[in-house]
Amino acid sequence: MTTRIQINKTEPDAYKGMFALENYLTQSTLKKSHIHLIKLRASQINQCAFCINMHTKEALKDGESIQRIALLNAWKESNLFTSEEKAILQITEEATLIHVNGVTEDTYQQTIELFGPNYFSQIIMAIATINAWNRIAISTLMPVEP
Repeated sequence: MTTRIQINKTEPDAYKGMFALENYLTQSTLKKSHIHLIKLRASQINQCAFCINMHTKEALKDGESIQRIALLNAWKESNLFTSEEKAILQITEEATLIHVNGVTEDTYQQTIELFGPNYFSQIIMAIATINAWNRIAISTLMPVEP
C-alpha cells in the first residue's frame, strides 16, 4: 500500500479543530450508544476501514453487542434496534449520502419530534464529524490497526 501524508503531522492545527469537534461530542448529551451507531453506520457507507475498525472496538468496549454491530448494515430489517436508533440510523444514512436526496422532510420531522432541536443538532454534528474523519482517513490511506 502506498504511504501518504499524515495530516496530523503536516497540519496539526487542522487536527486540533477535528478533536475540538470530538470533545464537543463527548460533552454533549448524546448517548454513547447513539454516537457509536452514527460513527459505525457512516463509516460503513463511506467504506472507511480505518474508522469501522476503530469504532467497532470502541463500541464493543462500551458494551455494544457483536450481533447488533454485525446486523448494522441491515438495520431496517432487524428488530434489534429501537425506534429512536432507527431514526438516528435513517438520518445518518441520508446526511452521509446527502447528494442523493438530502435529508427528507419525513426524516427531519421524525427526528425532531423524537429528540427535540438540541439533540437533533448534536446528531447532525456527530454525523458531520464522522464524515469528515472518514474523508481524512480514506484520502490519506490511514492503516487499519490490528
